[in-house]
Amino acid sequence: MSITTTPSTPTPARPASARTGPFPGRRLPSWTTAALVVAALAAYPLVFLDSAAHNIGILALTFGIAATGWNLLGGYAGQISFGHALYFGAGAYTTALLVRQGWSPWLAIAISLPVAALLAAAVGWPCFRLRHHYYSIATIAVAEIVFILVTNLPGLGQANGWELPVVEPSLANLQFSLLDKRPYYYVALGFFCLAAVAVWLFLRGRAGNYVRAIRDDQAAAAAVGINVHRYKLAAAALSGAITALAGGFYVMYVLFVDPPSGLGLDLSVSFTLMAVLGGVGRFWGPLLGAWVLVFVQDVTRQEFSGTGRSVDLLLYGALIILISITEPGGLLAILQRIWAPIARRLHRESTPEPTGSAEVKA
Repeated sequence: MSITTTPSTPTPARPASARTGPFPGRRLPSWTTAALVVAALAAYPLVFLDSAAHNIGILALTFGIAATGWNLLGGYAGQISFGHALYFGAGAYTTALLVRQGWSPWLAIAISLPVAALLAAAVGWPCFRLRHHYYSIATIAVAEIVFILVTNLPGLGQANGWELPVVEPSLANLQFSLLDKRPYYYVALGFFCLAAVAVWLFLRGRAGNYVRAIRDDQAAAAAVGINVHRYKLAAAALSGAITALAGGFYVMYVLFVDPPSGLGLDLSVSFTLMAVLGGVGRFWGPLLGAWVLVFVQDVTRQEFSGTGRSVDLLLYGALIILISITEPGGLLAILQRIWAPIARRLHRESTPEPTGSAEVKA
């Protein structure tokens, strides 16, 4: 009697596009990942009931919107800008100007988006002729020129800035009681979701493929017929509009804007650092970096008070240096490295072992 074993058909390897976990790296996130992230963000103010924790969440989401806008241009398109405070300020000042004249804050924020998009395109038109660090220096110069102009223009409040009127708390007025900041948090979360969807739609289309090709090799992209200048301008316009969304909401939250708080160079640097720390060119990187930065700022403010000015930036710089040495991909790359073996183990445990079929012959 002989026993022959017929091998079973081997399990086909999963395609690379299907091997996604909670941290899909440079791939666009799946709907499952997005739903988990949004659910966690929505649960935050229900778990942490302290007003200070709500304030951290509101600022983290607000600056996460701005950093997401920066990441579209600096991370995915490869155009490193240090002038994004210009678009944040465009959203803040446009919203403040219209609200002071009696406009609805929702309409004022909506109008600020195309204003910032046109401004970003106007800045990008000449500056995109420059490459690498020359472009970065040009964005600093433009932002600083606007900062000086606004500081000296009487029609924009000069150095004193503008205060917005306090009106009856309501969703229509986008003002709520400071005793419960959760409405501000959920509005910020809604704006972040809007910004994230806009970036996702841009990246999954032809324009997204083109800007990533430009980032990887601009000369090769131009050689195959991609209109490099046009798609840089498209990325810049959307990036500026998203950053202005953050500025418009921020001014409605603090009810005040002046050149340092709306157009300061430190804002541009912060947006860049958030994306770099979280993971530049990664979808959720700017959001993670924003939460870390805002938390560090809050801790240093409580521990050092006025004597600890800029300590948060020192700690943040140390974090970036440490992460750059260990993992240039940022915090998300570290989390992805931790998750990868766990995902493989879970996959092995959930996949049944292949078994052969035995045939008995006399």
